[in-house]
Amino acid sequence: MNKQTFIQGTMILLAAGIINRILGFIPRILLPRVIGAEGVGLYQLGYPFFLVLVTIITGGLPLAIAKLVAEAESAGRPERSKAVLRTSLIFAILAGLLFTVICIIGAPWASRYILTDARVYQTFVAMSPMIAVVAVSSVYRGYFQGKQDMIPSALSSILETVARIICVLWFSYLLLPFGIEYAAAGAMLGVLAGEIAGLAVLLWQYRRLRKRDEGLNTDLPAVAEKSPPDSPRKTFLPTLRNILTIAIPVTGGRLVGSLSYLLESITTARSLAIAGIATAVATAQYGALQGMIIPLLTLPGALTTSLAVSLVPSLAEAQARGDERTIHLRLHQSIRLALVTGAPFAAIMYVLAEPLCVLIYNNGEIAGMLRIMAPFALFLYVQSPLQATLQALDKPGRALINTLTGAIVKIVLIFYLASNPQFGIYGAVLAIIANFVIVTFLHGYSVTKALNYRMPLFDLVKVCCGMIIMAGTASYLYHEISFGGSIWIQFLSAAALSGALYLLLIGIMGLIDLHDLKRIPFVRRWFRG
Repeated sequence: MNKQTFIQGTMILLAAGIINRILGFIPRILLPRVIGAEGVGLYQLGYPFFLVLVTIITGGLPLAIAKLVAEAESAGRPERSKAVLRTSLIFAILAGLLFTVICIIGAPWASRYILTDARVYQTFVAMSPMIAVVAVSSVYRGYFQGKQDMIPSALSSILETVARIICVLWFSYLLLPFGIEYAAAGAMLGVLAGEIAGLAVLLWQYRRLRKRDEGLNTDLPAVAEKSPPDSPRKTFLPTLRNILTIAIPVTGGRLVGSLSYLLESITTARSLAIAGIATAVATAQYGALQGMIIPLLTLPGALTTSLAVSLVPSLAEAQARGDERTIHLRLHQSIRLALVTGAPFAAIMYVLAEPLCVLIYNNGEIAGMLRIMAPFALFLYVQSPLQATLQALDKPGRALINTLTGAIVKIVLIFYLASNPQFGIYGAVLAIIANFVIVTFLHGYSVTKALNYRMPLFDLVKVCCGMIIMAGTASYLYHEISFGGSIWIQFLSAAALSGALYLLLIGIMGLIDLHDLKRIPFVRRWFRG
């Protein structure tokens, strides 16, 4: 068993997350070119339902399994780990099959009466089998994480992404002659193929683990026989009770986000219809917002998400020791890193929104949405470490209330603004921005109150100054200086040179120093000697 240290495991997940973000952007770039914004809209309209159903089944399941397996392994009770895995698989398979059937039966009703575009039906049917596959995959991911072996999850996610890229584009292209609705369903079938590939990797890794454990057991000297383990029938209900006790509260928190996404898609479609926008146009606009603009904004989130994952055990350990100084230090470093790494992306997305959208999506008309949202993306990047801090401090209820408050405000604003013909889809854009700001401020207030912590406002001022200077430089370089005529060369040159200036500025302002670089595992060896 390849058990990793906390730092090694974090770096493995971070590397996999970055690779997946980069690879995952390939279909987002190419899919709109294959099926258009309207096809992407049909795909995006169906996807929130899938997220809600999967969250109900697996929202907190991996975390519960990882916790129980880790406890069993530390106590030297491998039979307990197997009981957790067996019980979780039975629950996940039964629940997955049940919701798959519900999804298929309810597809005609949901596509016709809940959403405004009945063409989503094909996407509903295509995504239904994925519920059971994802449920089983989540069990094995939690099991390996409990064993402190992050490699299977990392390999699975990477292969899943690669398979999804190939199949999404291939299947959507093959089905495009039958109509846009079938092309969108083909894209969803491609996602299903990716999930199956990821599950196959996990099953293969589990089979290797079992063979390795069996080999180790045969090599061990004979010892006195222990009492036989309890039968699966006797352990099933108590084990399931333990799993659900941990999983249900976590699922509740994540379900708010999934339901918010679902209600957002429904409310946006309905509001645009009220505003008098044709169904096909509204679907295309929503597809551009959720399938093109939001992924661009969240692209820098690979680092902040990995940072949030590593923060939870780190802060929990410091809290157990009563080490408030370490909690403040790590939280300050996390917020500073989130700001410093997210700011240059926000600057480029603001000043070079149009060439960026043309280069990636071949669609400059959607640049206005990106330009409006880009400056507020900083709130989104800071939100992850703040939410992770609340979870580490045993305050998931507060994080849930904050997220729920932001979701309610967002839905109300979408209905009020997007139904106004003067705003249209930009009403949804403004509502999402309001959600970013409100949730981040509420999380920040909760953290400062819980820890008597002062937010690093001076660091925020420094980052904003560096970002403004970088944005001005990038705009000047792109529009006033020629680097060879090609839009690609022009964009990359402006972004690279202004980014270099930004790095110099944050170094001068002390936001990043030599000590920070030495903390990076793959970089610190350059500073030795």
